[in-house]
Amino acid sequence: MGLLRGVARTAVVAGTATAVSNRVSRRQANRWSQQAEAQAYEQQQAANYPPPAPAPAPAPAAAAPTETDTLEQLTKLGELKAAGVLTEEEFQAQKAKILG
Repeated sequence: MGLLRGVARTAVVAGTATAVSNRVSRRQANRWSQQAEAQAYEQQQAANYPPPAPAPAPAPAAAAPTETDTLEQLTKLGELKAAGVLTEEEFQAQKAKILG
């Protein structure tokens, strides 16, 4: 009877080990599957909704016009008035804008 008991015990231990091993394998496979699905979902969401474009850089502040620039602008303005392109009112408004 001792031999039969030893064989039975070995069979029970081997069967239990196989069952535990299979259950661990299934759990790992399920966990990996869930992780893969989550990654696929995140990639799909990223493809559907691209990140927003970065905000444009602020425009550099305009430099104060120099005397030469002001003089050139006034000269061009006078030429436009003399050519009849600008009326007296338009000329005075643009001149005031240039002189600040």
